[in-house]
Amino acid sequence: MEPSIESFRDSELALALVKKIKQHQVEQACLMEFCGSHTASILKYGLRNLIPAGIEMLSGPGCPVCVITQTDIDRAIALAQTPDLILCTFGDMLRVPGTDSSLQQSRAEGCDIRMVYSTLDALNIAEQNPKRPVVFLGVGFETTAPTVAASITMAHSRKLKNYSVFSLLKNCPPVMKALIEGGKIRINGIICPGHVSAIIGSRPYESIASEYGIACVVTGFEPVDILMAVDMLLAQIVRGKPLVENAYGRGVSPQGNLIAQELLTAVFEMRTIGWRGVGDVAGSGYQIREQYQNYDAEYLFKIKVGPSKEPAGCMCGDILRGIIRPPECPLFGKVCLPERPAGPCMVSGEGACASYYTYRDSARSVR
Repeated sequence: MEPSIESFRDSELALALVKKIKQHQVEQACLMEFCGSHTASILKYGLRNLIPAGIEMLSGPGCPVCVITQTDIDRAIALAQTPDLILCTFGDMLRVPGTDSSLQQSRAEGCDIRMVYSTLDALNIAEQNPKRPVVFLGVGFETTAPTVAASITMAHSRKLKNYSVFSLLKNCPPVMKALIEGGKIRINGIICPGHVSAIIGSRPYESIASEYGIACVVTGFEPVDILMAVDMLLAQIVRGKPLVENAYGRGVSPQGNLIAQELLTAVFEMRTIGWRGVGDVAGSGYQIREQYQNYDAEYLFKIKVGPSKEPAGCMCGDILRGIIRPPECPLFGKVCLPERPAGPCMVSGEGACASYYTYRDSARSVR
């Protein structure tokens, strides 16, 4: 019988893990939680304030909305302004500021931009509007990518000629390596993303442990999950033998979801793509294969934009790399607020700035 979700929120279990964490007597270590959902949970439950002062925990670039580059946001806005085109997108993308506008502002000015909850919604819109091009804005990591791939194969089987995808989808392990090689921060351990790992498995992180000497633990999103990962990472650091461990067996296997992986391989090939704050990362983007190019909005519409500019004063790029924490940005909580975001890290619930602001009472004493 699988344990209930409440057991992963049990305060006695959590406090027992905190005690165990302190027994490792690690004076100094830097751990990064890659996923934005981990950051939100850590702040919501005040977990950073429970662990020893020498254990630094940094937020990483695991927010799919936040890591979209300014140029790609501007390209999405330019695409939405194509006459007669319907752009379908998840809600968070509407409010991300571009250089001169946003999708939300473009919609207010008359562009047909529709918020959807799944790629199936976008396919249905395409079927209902056969004489108009319908583009789904593909944003997300390995978790989202299989559903986008499925929409392309479904459009192909239904012979939908007016549906396409603007793929800004990203693959996480390569950017983890790019962060490490960037050398701006010294990471001793990584809390690997649970949802992403449900698709790709835990094996893709093995090279991070073997090549870079960094401990890795895949875990879930409840307090006990996260504290268990911290305990396991510190144990690896003490032993001096970094490896990949899985603390999320109820959701992740070593090999991952093979059916989803086969679908990704059939529809996409890997390419270089830009990440906000990190730059271009080889092999980290999902490019639609040539055989499906009639469903590739980049191929169909040849989107072009002028020079893009980052939001003035916004330090989202440094936050995504773990160089600074959100409260260190001069705009945080002043010019930049959830209802009026100056940059993308304040837009999404997975954004570090949004999490720090939402849970600012528990984050106030965060180291």
